[in-house]
Amino acid sequence: MNEFSPIERLFKTFDETAAIFQNELSCTYLDALAETAENLFQKDILQEELSEVAKKQVLKKYEDIQLDQFSKEEMRKAYQLAILKGMQENVQPNHQMTPDSMGLFIGYLLGQFMKDKSEFTIMDPAVGTGNLLFTVLNHLSEKNLAAIGVDIDDLLLKLAWCGANLLEQPVQLYSQDSLEPLLIDPSDVIVCDLPVGYYPNDVRAAEYELRAEEGHSYAHFLFMEQSIKHTKPGGYLFFLIPDSLFESTGADKLHRFFQQHAHIQGVIGLPPSLFKNKQAAKNILILQKQAEETQPPKQVFLANMPSMKDPKAMQSIMVKMDQWFRESKS
Repeated sequence: MNEFSPIERLFKTFDETAAIFQNELSCTYLDALAETAENLFQKDILQEELSEVAKKQVLKKYEDIQLDQFSKEEMRKAYQLAILKGMQENVQPNHQMTPDSMGLFIGYLLGQFMKDKSEFTIMDPAVGTGNLLFTVLNHLSEKNLAAIGVDIDDLLLKLAWCGANLLEQPVQLYSQDSLEPLLIDPSDVIVCDLPVGYYPNDVRAAEYELRAEEGHSYAHFLFMEQSIKHTKPGGYLFFLIPDSLFESTGADKLHRFFQQHAHIQGVIGLPPSLFKNKQAAKNILILQKQAEETQPPKQVFLANMPSMKDPKAMQSIMVKMDQWFRESKS
């Protein structure tokens, strides 16, 4: 009887083979992880510079794993654990992964808003390793979805590409600064864990309505404007926003921008226990891009999400949300 769960077994394979590649190729753990993930997908060893001893070690570990024995969620979680290990070894501010609980909740919300659609497109303009996008795609497996991810970080995009292959998810990935012009058709839905901070390119920022009057502009403001621009009329946007967004400098300008271009559908406060400190706290902001046939909701959905470890409180907020959906549809 195997003592490990499927997720632990698959993580062990990712981890141990990545360590071999890291040593053999003199690269970082995350680069090595991308190499071994691509090998598993291709069912072959693609690195010619590997020593014969290392090849035998790696092949032995691959032979113990049959990918079709794992669900997409088991595969995503095992891959995510390996990425998290690599990020702890090489900490960079832009290498942060959206926690599972947030991705699952956004997947639930998206499913509610798009209940009547069996086919649509989703874009994440700050896709990173793809964990948020993959969580949502796995959650909506009964729908026919096409997804797009954009990121400026080549390593994160490589990890996302390997993850999309392993999960057999239909994702097109673009390597570029998302705040530069995007040659991408508008999507039905945007999901994004907004990159928070200042955008260094003042020349490019000057093209945006939400640019700062002085100094560098907020990247998260510009990402919201760019996302709305790349959403189809009537489409929905799900953002993870800083808790202090509506109290920050320029918030009045942001309010005016939303009044002109989008309907605020809801703001959901996430439990503080999800974050290391109060400054890192986030909320979920749900917008609908304005169109001729759209109307603002009779009442914006406002709620604070309880800890997911409290099933009774979670059930209560779900009931409240279902009631809001019914009333807003009527």
